[in-house]
Amino acid sequence: MRRLRLVAQGVAIGLVVSLLGLLVWKVAQDEGGNPAAEFDSGKEAVAPGFTLRRLNGDGELELASLRGKVVVLNFWAAWCEPCAKEMPRLEDAWQRYRGRGVTFIGVNTTDFSGDAKRFVKRFGVTFPIVRDGNGRVLAKYGGLPIPWTYFVDRAGRIVGYIRGEVTAEALEDGLQEALAT
Repeated sequence: MRRLRLVAQGVAIGLVVSLLGLLVWKVAQDEGGNPAAEFDSGKEAVAPGFTLRRLNGDGELELASLRGKVVVLNFWAAWCEPCAKEMPRLEDAWQRYRGRGVTFIGVNTTDFSGDAKRFVKRFGVTFPIVRDGNGRVLAKYGGLPIPWTYFVDRAGRIVGYIRGEVTAEALEDGLQEALAT
C-alpha cells in the first residue's frame, strides 16, 4: 500500500511538472509575430490588438480604443523582481505625462490575480491594469521573460520598446519618441 501511494505521488508530481513545462513553452511561443523583431528589422510594427479584463473587475479595456493617444504598454508580474524595481518609475512617468495625451497600461501576465492586486496596492499604481493571466497577449508581444515595455504612437504603431527593466532615461527617451511621431 505504501509503495502504491509513493508511485501515485510520483505520477502526480510528474504530471504537474509536465503541465507547468507546457504552460511555459506555450507562453514563450511567438503567436502571430513579434512586434519587437518587426521594429528592429525596420518594418512598420503595429501593436497587436487585445481586449482584456481590468484587474479591478470593472469592465474591459480594448487597446484599439486608445487610438489617438500615445500608449506605454508594460508587461509585468508580481513574481518578477525587475518589474517591482521599475514600477515606481512607471508610476512617476504616468503622473507626469497623463495630462499630455499619454496613457500607461500595465498588463499583468502569467500571474495570480490576488498577487497582482497586492502588488498594485504595494506600489500605489494608479494607471490602468489589465489581466493576461494565461499569457496569450504576452505571446503576441514577444513572450517571456518579462518585463517588456512598448511605446505605441497615436496611430497604433510601435515606435520603440525596452526588454527588461526600464530605466528612467530609457522611459523618458521612449516617451519623447512616441510623442514626436
